[in-house]
Amino acid sequence: VNALLSGNALAVHDVEYALFGTSLGMDVKTGLTTGSSRNHLATINEVFKAGSLKAMVEKGKLPKGIFYECIKRRVPYVLSGSIRDDGPIPDVISDTVEAQRRYKELVKGADLVLMLASMLHAIAVGNLLPSTVKVICVDINPAVATKLTDRGTVQTVGIVSDVGTFLPLLAEELQRLELNE
Repeated sequence: VNALLSGNALAVHDVEYALFGTSLGMDVKTGLTTGSSRNHLATINEVFKAGSLKAMVEKGKLPKGIFYECIKRRVPYVLSGSIRDDGPIPDVISDTVEAQRRYKELVKGADLVLMLASMLHAIAVGNLLPSTVKVICVDINPAVATKLTDRGTVQTVGIVSDVGTFLPLLAEELQRLELNE
């Protein structure tokens, strides 16, 4: 992974899972709900207290997860904001023109973009890409790849799947290929 482009939701859900094992109050392993979004709101507050995701990692308050790995491995990321964001956490760029500029910086020179379960961000990134960039869009909703293609990213290959099923299979295949080299 050379870069991660997303929004507030991925970061907050990732950190909530890392801290509490929940997503919007639902235990991810058991599927049981607590009946509240308390952990979600507590997560946002924890990021604010630390000042940023990077500060959380540096202070040992974020021990695992997608953003932990990005920070530890120095993978650049841009979190683009939306008017509907809860928080948003300090890392989120709420100026959409600035976020788009940062997105453009990170996709410059890309030859493959993997879009995972985020229709709005997928379309936004697709609009920035030249037609020579290969695009794979994985979403449980088949309309996402169609919308991406309809909006000009005609080089999109759509895979209708739950990302939670797709990513472990991708990791397994990449590991297998690496061992065979």
